Amino acid sequence: MIRILCSLLAAIVLGAAAPALAAPVDGGHARVELIAERTSVLPGETIQAALEMDLDPDWHVYWRNAGDAGLPPKLVHRDTSNIPAGAIGDFIWPIPQLLPVVDGEIMDYGYRDQVILPFSLMIPAAASGTIRLDVVADYLICQDICVPEYADVSLVLDVGEAIPDPAHGTMIADWIARAPTIFAGEARLDTSATPWKLSLRGAPGLTRDAALRFFPFAHEISHPAGQPASFGADGATLTLTPASPAAPDGPLGGVLVVEQPDGTRTGYELSAEQGTVFDNTAGLAAIRSGTSGAGGNTTGLLTLAFFAFIGGLVLNLMPCVLPVLSIKAMGMVSAAASGHAKELRSHGLWYTGGVLVSFAALAAVIIAIRAATGTATLGFQLQNAPTVAILALIMFVTGLWLMGLFELGSSIQNTGSNLASRNGAAGAFFTGILAAVVGAPCVGPFLGVALGAVMTQPAPAVFVVFLAMGFGLALPFLLLSFVPGLQRLLPKPGKWMETLKQFFAFPMFLTAAWLLSVLGALAGHGAVAWTVAGATGIAFAIWLARKRGTPARVAAMLVLVAAFAGPALRAAVPGGTEGTPTAYAAKYETEAWSPERVAELTAESRPVFVDFTATWCATCQLNKLSTLKTAAVQEAFADANVAFLVADFTRKDPVIAAELKLRERAGVPMYLWYPAGATEPDILPEILSKDLVIGLLDAS
Repeated sequence: MIRILCSLLAAIVLGAAAPALAAPVDGGHARVELIAERTSVLPGETIQAALEMDLDPDWHVYWRNAGDAGLPPKLVHRDTSNIPAGAIGDFIWPIPQLLPVVDGEIMDYGYRDQVILPFSLMIPAAASGTIRLDVVADYLICQDICVPEYADVSLVLDVGEAIPDPAHGTMIADWIARAPTIFAGEARLDTSATPWKLSLRGAPGLTRDAALRFFPFAHEISHPAGQPASFGADGATLTLTPASPAAPDGPLGGVLVVEQPDGTRTGYELSAEQGTVFDNTAGLAAIRSGTSGAGGNTTGLLTLAFFAFIGGLVLNLMPCVLPVLSIKAMGMVSAAASGHAKELRSHGLWYTGGVLVSFAALAAVIIAIRAATGTATLGFQLQNAPTVAILALIMFVTGLWLMGLFELGSSIQNTGSNLASRNGAAGAFFTGILAAVVGAPCVGPFLGVALGAVMTQPAPAVFVVFLAMGFGLALPFLLLSFVPGLQRLLPKPGKWMETLKQFFAFPMFLTAAWLLSVLGALAGHGAVAWTVAGATGIAFAIWLARKRGTPARVAAMLVLVAAFAGPALRAAVPGGTEGTPTAYAAKYETEAWSPERVAELTAESRPVFVDFTATWCATCQLNKLSTLKTAAVQEAFADANVAFLVADFTRKDPVIAAELKLRERAGVPMYLWYPAGATEPDILPEILSKDLVIGLLDAS
């Protein structure tokens, strides 16, 4: 009986002592504890234990590679343990967070709030009774300052049978799941040029909407430097800034962290051998960039809409839109002169409505084309010969109106009474439509990335970005309509307005001539001749409409319909032109682009410049005149043995459309630059300059 009572007393004492020994220890700025997945163990088995650290708010500890400064936690074995030091395994390190210390200068890697560092623990085969692990947790913990802290912690376990600890076992399993797994694909580090390229191929999750960050095990790269990601059909490529010019002696080891849009983070341990960048792992801009424990930065829909809005503002300065905006400018001067603020605001709203309706319709057509064909590009309307023929005639009619050969219902001199008429509102609305139709194909600054990124997004996102672009185009005139201070900057009306109105007719005639050249490239000289005949018919219809009597007016209407319908029908006649090359590339003594030709040239380590262009792209022509066809650039290309390839998108071409989609661009212009030895290109801005292009050669 006494023996039984003593045994019960001992059990009670040990039961009370065990949890006391395992209680958390306050090290100063962290509560530290040893935990295990078992409360009782078998002799000779290996279990999972862990160091649990609960940190004060805004304090952090470090990963296995602390980054630019810091030390990782470690366990120091004490002699009071009856488990040998060799039985303690290495920490299983969960994927880390970025810990910026000085933006752009000092970057550390580690953990905030809480971290559990699992490790394996081998139970001695001869263990019996209880076993005890006594260690010192040695760690550096930092906020604005760093403090070295120590915590004496112990783990006491019964030996006999395997009894799990459900709570601690679940915690340890959760943190083991946060550790990186082995990278399932291939990794290669290209150190042939600075910055280095970490090319990743054949692994899941390397999509453009993911944010990527590489955490090195050592210090071969600059820790605070950004790591821009580029994506391809087979993977992704990270740009890494080396810490020193010397390439590493062996493979580059570390952890790649992939953060999905929902915030889920996954880590992959990899070792990248040195070599060239894998094919099809670059070229597409990332939708998101960077990653950290708090989530990566997102280039989301609002950002794309902002860029589209800025691009729409810039469209007001593009040569393709200026002729149409000249009409609107005259209307605004006339409206401001009326002194009727309400009618002036109405003018601005109707113009904005015309622009927004047009861009919404354009977005709807693009979505429909994408659903039917799998791809859609901006400027598709100017690849349709009947549309181009009708646009050329509309420009011609507009020029005749500006010359004063007929009136649309209001005149420059009679501004006050007619401004409030329906014709005035209809005219403003029509001008907005015309500005959108002519301006939409112009891919200027800010628009290439925004429109390209949204082309594959859901329909609501496409509408948001296109409407933002339209609002940017309409905003200057909308502000003039509503801000009295800006209205006072407009000149006063006078006889000069009639002269200026007539002068603006000539840009419209030139625009019509340019559209005829596009039509010729699309449908041949016959379609151009029919369109010129249609213009003659329009002039005849105007002459007839001036005659008195109903028969003359009916005849004028019939002639007008025929003048538009005839050229459109002739341009639609199948002639085998769609998808065939034009003489555009040959005119500039360049070579036609194809993916196969690019592969051949890059295999020869020859630099390659590719011009994705079209006859109907005004921005493309501006870049040619100002940059690409200048003597300085041509001489620089010749001296550097640059292969100049032209991808002519004047007509529909599924191969070019696929390349635009691959590079996430909505349309032309697009310029690709392959430095000597590169297999993946750099995508250049939509607006070029001689210094920019020649600078590419100096940098390669």
